[in-house]
Amino acid sequence: MALTADDVRKLALLARLEISDQEVEHLGPQLESILGFVAKLSELDTTDVEPMTTALDVDNRWRADTVTPGLDRESALSGAPAADDECFRVPPVLG
Repeated sequence: MALTADDVRKLALLARLEISDQEVEHLGPQLESILGFVAKLSELDTTDVEPMTTALDVDNRWRADTVTPGLDRESALSGAPAADDECFRVPPVLG
């Protein structure tokens, strides 16, 4: 796939990059090489390959999701700088 200088400039614009004419000439062949590799990869038969999010086989190391008792209202409000019988009190936000 041959990329024109305008194609390279358009890709740079989409990537929000400012590149000079010298960089356009330098990047053109590199981008063609990358696109050629991607085209080669698209020829592979991946029908029996399971989709994955990472190349490594990683297990999540999260704790079990179990219900635990929380604070009662009185305990939660005891450390608040300002509270009434039911809620935390905060300064007004909208004036």
